[in-house]
Amino acid sequence: MPQHKAQDWLRFAEGFNLSVQFPNCIGALDGKHIRVKKPPYSGTRFFNYKQYFSIVLLALADSNYNFIMVDIGDYGSTSDARIFCGSRMVKQLYANQLALPEPTRLPGSAGPPAPFVADEGFALTPHVMWPFPRCSLDVKRRIFNYRLTCARRYVECAFGILFTKCWVFKTTIQIDLDHATLVVQACVILHITRIHNASSDVDQSEIPTFPGVGLDLRLHRRPGTAGISIRELHADFFISPEGALPWQVEAICGSV
Repeated sequence: MPQHKAQDWLRFAEGFNLSVQFPNCIGALDGKHIRVKKPPYSGTRFFNYKQYFSIVLLALADSNYNFIMVDIGDYGSTSDARIFCGSRMVKQLYANQLALPEPTRLPGSAGPPAPFVADEGFALTPHVMWPFPRCSLDVKRRIFNYRLTCARRYVECAFGILFTKCWVFKTTIQIDLDHATLVVQACVILHITRIHNASSDVDQSEIPTFPGVGLDLRLHRRPGTAGISIRELHADFFISPEGALPWQVEAICGSV
């Protein structure tokens, strides 16, 4: 993957702000299981919770359904959060090697924003935001969850476009693990090249549809204090005069 510069990250943030009004978000993060035949002598390391053998494609996507960074080949039995914690992208993030620009603070807020949006499969940190758990939802938190979900769907749609165009993913990849990883890498590169060379807007007929914006918002782990504080700052911003959208209350009422 290319090394992104500060102006690239600013462009990603502008894209999310224009598309879904989620300020300072520079990527939507998720993992996708790729079916592979069982590697010899691997035990259950590649056997995932969906009951098949897989490797994981961990990806960060922009608002144009393109992949910004990827990590390919981890065990299917490994959680997305654990893969992310051991990935090159998070090591570069914490080593300040991603050339991220200084974050623009939210109006009326003294706290920094989180760069990545994800689902509850990841840990809540100052760098990764995921929704409030369903058991504690008031209007403010439902609005936050709705707007985060709108931003996060871009990585799901990027996976959907990739799987639709690359028929190799429609069945189990029947080659050895090293070559299967290379196949996934090649498909990701083709996807990046195709999106990059396309017109400014992706053909909407290629984008998969998902049933509503609801999520399974069960709390899987205790989030860090800093992550909780930054999530609350965003939730407050989304109902403030500076950050509220005129149709957001109607949107969450219609999604119940």
